[in-house]
Amino acid sequence: MSARDASSLPAAEASVADSSEHTDTPEAQTPRRRPRRALRTSLIATAVLVVAAAGAVAATGTLGGDSEDKAASTAPTGPPKTTKVQRATLTRTETVDGNLGYGSATALQAAAATAGTQQQNGNQTTSGTTADSGQGVLTWLPAEGDKISRGEPAYRLNEQKVPLLYGSTPLYRILSVGADGKDVKMLEQNLAKLGYTGFTVDDEYTSGTAEAVKDWQEDLGREQTGTVAPGDAVVAAGARRVADVKGTLGSAPAGDILTWTGTERIVTVDLDVQYEDLVDDGTAAALRLPDGTQVTATVAEVGTAATAASSSQEGGGSSGSSGNSAAEATLPVTLTISDQKKLGRYNAAPVDVTLTAETHKNVLTVPINALVALQEGGYGLETVGSHGIEYVPVKLGMFAGGRVEVSGPGVRDGLIVGVPK
Repeated sequence: MSARDASSLPAAEASVADSSEHTDTPEAQTPRRRPRRALRTSLIATAVLVVAAAGAVAATGTLGGDSEDKAASTAPTGPPKTTKVQRATLTRTETVDGNLGYGSATALQAAAATAGTQQQNGNQTTSGTTADSGQGVLTWLPAEGDKISRGEPAYRLNEQKVPLLYGSTPLYRILSVGADGKDVKMLEQNLAKLGYTGFTVDDEYTSGTAEAVKDWQEDLGREQTGTVAPGDAVVAAGARRVADVKGTLGSAPAGDILTWTGTERIVTVDLDVQYEDLVDDGTAAALRLPDGTQVTATVAEVGTAATAASSSQEGGGSSGSSGNSAAEATLPVTLTISDQKKLGRYNAAPVDVTLTAETHKNVLTVPINALVALQEGGYGLETVGSHGIEYVPVKLGMFAGGRVEVSGPGVRDGLIVGVPK
């Protein structure tokens, strides 16, 4: 069989995950924020080189000239360069745009005032309208970027601390002896974490709970009532980082007091839905920061609902335009970074997120430029055997990292093959 020009190799088969050949890689350009673009594959089109003409002529045994002696003296004895078929693991990756930050900010609002009489478990509980329940003025506020942990004040109202508690159930009623429910358990869990004792962490607000609350109130510098009202504390899923301060010192706590986020930086990605199979909870990914630093991340959450985002020509189109608009469905993906120190001082930045698309383990591979397009169709490898130069047909598999998976009769680990000039 004979070789021919390999320029007909399909572009898809000639693509590999060797991002070093791109001209738009972070190494080649100064990092900058880019508009969201379609999923960018790291598979690169690589030209498959043609076997040197002299080698092809030697394989067919046809030479120009007047004598066999002249042919024998000029015929090449083998390819100009050789390599070996090697077993390796090939991994194809997909690189997408992500955004590093602290996630979406949520608002902390002043608690509604609690006044009058409230019904609890069949008993009447009387409470007066106090500064603790949302009345009064703001006398202290945190600064943007401050971190607030369990038990620390989110703000002060009439110089009384309003601390942060961890949980998912907000304070929505007055809690006192006899109350029961998820909010009671949330309060007791926090009291226990803060070091208070004398009660059992459960759904029941007992006299032991009330005594622990009094101790807590004393440490906060507040009146020791043994009861907890909605405005006495704020509840969030965990420690918070202040994103923006909305309230004003000396004013009433109306509306949003501040906005806050989680305390650890995360990466968010709007992933095209056709690539949903690349991500799952726990999937590892590689991040590339604007300065080139590589960081490992883990997929923590994959949204279940696709968001349709449509775009059209700015200004509603122009004369002669087709008027077509692009619509892309995406999934929100959140990735966490365990080693926050590697992120340096970046609080917000565009990042490249590389996801593993496919892996083929322990397969036979050769450099892509060892492939030869055969005249009868398909691709092969140039080998030098006892009968001179021969071409072994191969079936192509995955392209990745500048190599290609090959298989077929006669293809084995360690086989010496030619690499055309």
